[in-house]
Amino acid sequence: MPRNATVWAMTDQMPSGTAMKPATAAKKLGIYLPATPEEFQSGAITHAELRELQDNPPEWLTELRRNGPHPRPEVARKLGITITALKNNDMDTPLTTDEIKALLADQPEWLRKARTSLAEERGPVDGSDA
Repeated sequence: MPRNATVWAMTDQMPSGTAMKPATAAKKLGIYLPATPEEFQSGAITHAELRELQDNPPEWLTELRRNGPHPRPEVARKLGITITALKNNDMDTPLTTDEIKALLADQPEWLRKARTSLAEERGPVDGSDA
């Protein structure tokens, strides 16, 4: 196959300057890529398609955001801790909304400490120094 033909064949599958890889789009949408439909995982997503997904999410995206599994940054946010705290406590895995709710309802000691630590780092919510 001529060199140019290889490049052209690859551009049909890989994102161009106006498109992004599925992993990048999933990160921007705050979703766990392996839980998305195959058609989302297998092709490049244009910026227009990403905006459409953000503005008018299909049912699969709404369901994924509601119930998970959620990616690491979203799990940390929902638990009120850092990603580092997840990793340090062997919780660096995607969790569903129900699993997150169960952890929050019956917090293990590591989670209580991580939440307290992050709250102290952030300081008072009202912005005062007192």
